[in-house]
Amino acid sequence: MTRYPRILAALAVAGMVAVPPAAQADAAADRKLVERGRYVIKIAGCNDCHTPGYAMTDGKVPEKEWLIGDQLGWRGPWGTTYPPNLRRTMARLSESEWLALAHNANFRPPMPSVSLRNMSDADLRAVYRYVRSLGPGGGDVPAYVPPDGSPAGPVVMFPAPPN
Repeated sequence: MTRYPRILAALAVAGMVAVPPAAQADAAADRKLVERGRYVIKIAGCNDCHTPGYAMTDGKVPEKEWLIGDQLGWRGPWGTTYPPNLRRTMARLSESEWLALAHNANFRPPMPSVSLRNMSDADLRAVYRYVRSLGPGGGDVPAYVPPDGSPAGPVVMFPAPPN
């Protein structure tokens, strides 16, 4: 019965079923975890790259459009990378797969892999739950382009690192 706390809570409000206190507690804990994930996403700067237009509009992008990836490439000596659609990524990963991916993160720039690797399990779980709560919106982003390739769309250029 605790598998579907939101449905049970809605039915209880409608007076159709009595929701046990444990299910109510589970639903409240889930809401807190999702809200914590929203907060972590905001302060960690995830939207700056993974949400189109977020950085350029001072965050004035509707939440329903967050974390869908972007067509803007980031080009440097590593080639050209594109911020992936985190909503689609999370939709295909289990929570434990997400934790393993985050703890072993070693992505191409400009992704701050070290920040992801250093997040606590609690924050990573909250991020996962928040992103999953948004649903699998958005589409595909362009594939990685090697250093000798030519990206098709706009890019942010990074200089070569100093020797």
